[in-house]
Amino acid sequence: MPCSRPVSGGATGREASPPGPAGKAQGGGSLAPGLYLVATPIGNARDITLRALDILAAADLVACEDTRVTRRLLSIHGLKARLVAYHDHNAERIRPKLIAAIRAGRAVALASDAGMPLVSDPGFGLVRAVREEGLAVTSAPGANAALTALQLSGLAPDRFAFLGFLPARQSARRRALTPWAAAPATLLVYEAGTRLAGCLADMAAVLGRREAAVARELTKRHEEIVRGTLDELAARYAGSGPPKGEIVIAVGPPAGPAHADISDELLVERVAALGLSRAAAELAAASGRPRRDLYRRGLELLARDG
Repeated sequence: MPCSRPVSGGATGREASPPGPAGKAQGGGSLAPGLYLVATPIGNARDITLRALDILAAADLVACEDTRVTRRLLSIHGLKARLVAYHDHNAERIRPKLIAAIRAGRAVALASDAGMPLVSDPGFGLVRAVREEGLAVTSAPGANAALTALQLSGLAPDRFAFLGFLPARQSARRRALTPWAAAPATLLVYEAGTRLAGCLADMAAVLGRREAAVARELTKRHEEIVRGTLDELAARYAGSGPPKGEIVIAVGPPAGPAHADISDELLVERVAALGLSRAAAELAAASGRPRRDLYRRGLELLARDG
């Protein structure tokens, strides 16, 4: 159950909560007017902060992706709230209503189905619009699948890049990966089980033989972390079939100072799409390899293939 302390207002000894929108809500409520970005659990319902429970209990309105999911979470913790669906398909229609509610002195919470709002979830447009109106926005941070996967992957955590969901089509996915081929950082990607094997295969083709980890069902009973090189993992999931559950792929940075590998397969694909000169320039920029070497190899492959 949530603690009974107020979310804003007076406190004894020290403040009851981190700084947020200042002042009292109209009508004597315990939350000041503004938009509250509330992180929700990514699997285990107990992975929610006391502050998040306070905000969800006191908010005048809770905007969420799926009201059924949020209502179930609230029920687990003995809470009720006025819910409104806010997602990519109705954002343009609902956003002005949420802004009007904040302008009228209401406290509006934004919660995703799981994890941090705005991280591969709707909400960016709302935050931007609320800011442009000069209204208050604050965050009650918490669980995040990408960072949890990074922790458990065993891969270098000092530099990382979150790529979200990659395109579903192979050609578009490989194009999206190419600029990251030489990035000295661990890459974090969300993926669906049905596309996992194909995504890993494309990563292997574009990024080379790198250490990686597939994190599945994080914080849940069947949590699983499978480690290996990209080509090994691609072969594993191609053979075993699509796994169930939410998935994060973590890919380690290029090993040492050497240039990133560019496979012949990828070079041929980019030459067919762009022509030899442009393909060599693009892949050189992405991998750090000399353009002349890629151009020369491209000529060899074109001669070989006729």
